[in-house]
Amino acid sequence: MKTGVLTLFILGICFTNEMLAQTGILDRQKENLKHKVNSRIENRIDQGVDKTLDKVEDKIDGSGKKKENQSTEPSGQTESEKNSETSTTQDGTENSDIKATTKDEPQKSLQAYSKFDYIPGEKVLVFDQFENTEQGDFPINWNTNASAEVVKFDGKTENFLKLSPQGIYQNEDIKALPENFTLDFDVFASEDYSEMMSGIKVVFVRKTDAPMMYDQNFSTETQFGMDIHPAGDGGTCYFWVLDQNNVSTITNEVKIAVSRGQFFKVSIWRQKNRVRVYINEQKIIDLPRALFNDITYESLFANYTFGGQLYMANIRFAVGAPDTRSKLITEGKLVSRGILFDTNSAKIKAESFGALKDIATVLLENPTVRVKIIGHTDSDGDDKANLDLSKKRAESVKEALIAEFKIPANQLETDGKGESEPSDPNTSSVGKANNRRVEFVKL
Repeated sequence: MKTGVLTLFILGICFTNEMLAQTGILDRQKENLKHKVNSRIENRIDQGVDKTLDKVEDKIDGSGKKKENQSTEPSGQTESEKNSETSTTQDGTENSDIKATTKDEPQKSLQAYSKFDYIPGEKVLVFDQFENTEQGDFPINWNTNASAEVVKFDGKTENFLKLSPQGIYQNEDIKALPENFTLDFDVFASEDYSEMMSGIKVVFVRKTDAPMMYDQNFSTETQFGMDIHPAGDGGTCYFWVLDQNNVSTITNEVKIAVSRGQFFKVSIWRQKNRVRVYINEQKIIDLPRALFNDITYESLFANYTFGGQLYMANIRFAVGAPDTRSKLITEGKLVSRGILFDTNSAKIKAESFGALKDIATVLLENPTVRVKIIGHTDSDGDDKANLDLSKKRAESVKEALIAEFKIPANQLETDGKGESEPSDPNTSSVGKANNRRVEFVKL
């Protein structure tokens, strides 16, 4: 009897050890599977983003066709992503794309943007497309407490900054914020971007001699902040401001038409105390007492991503309050960098409404004033082609002023100078951005 019990006891110990061993194996298998799934998801997201951005680029001319100068390379990723995009899993199945989609929208007239009163600053100081950064590297003119890398997408001339899941980022070329400035940037949120945690944050903090890093959730140095969070069928923008004594915090939220898997633009306009924010030409914030005149601020970007991926591009920082009436009537010349066109086209972008409306108001108030509209380009491309393009763009502006704002045709003349009269050297993206302009000269 004792022998039988002892035998059963020994068998029980062996069985238990075997179960523990199997459990350890299962745990390791689960962990390996988790890594493989994450790897597959990341590959699929990046490939999906590539395809979506191709669609966005294709939509520019409304034809759905690639431009002649568009890249035909299949990648649009860093080298490591290229090498992994056709990899197979252990079960022999090939990785497939997770497709991010953008919704086709009908072409809108300028009048459809009548509430978009945003006017970019007069002088571009920063236009960052990360053109001087190798793919896979962190841009040297930025600072962070995390990491990020520059990546490239098919069909896009600019690079994109792929943000880490959590971090704070600062473009060090954007110094102390002046009383009048505009800040624009583009964001892409992957199709699987999580609704948990935060989206892309922009904050204005009191500038000190201390390092730029701060607690992005609870810092009392944050004078103004917002958190733009894409979601499945539309997102939310949360924003907050502190009073001058840091005594209370005012918070609010606004629903926005920004979904995951979409490319969207953020525009911020400060005029002394006032801060206005636009997303895709929709004004979502207008705070008359957001900032104070006796405090110097700096700007930071931040994110805390639970899942998915955020990309940033085309950071544009310009200074100078618009003073259309004075410059055109008193000084006799107005330079506008807020009238934007499709690439290599004379088609005016709808977001140019605010700048055009500002000019039209002055012309309507001064019906005896005649002006010549002069188009200018950067130096990219052929000289003759740029000259023709500048003339066509000036003509497009004239037609828009007549059709949309009822400016009499006899008040307007047009001309184009192409690349022949640059305002800045064409040696950087900032210089080129300033050279792409429309001048209004009083006759």
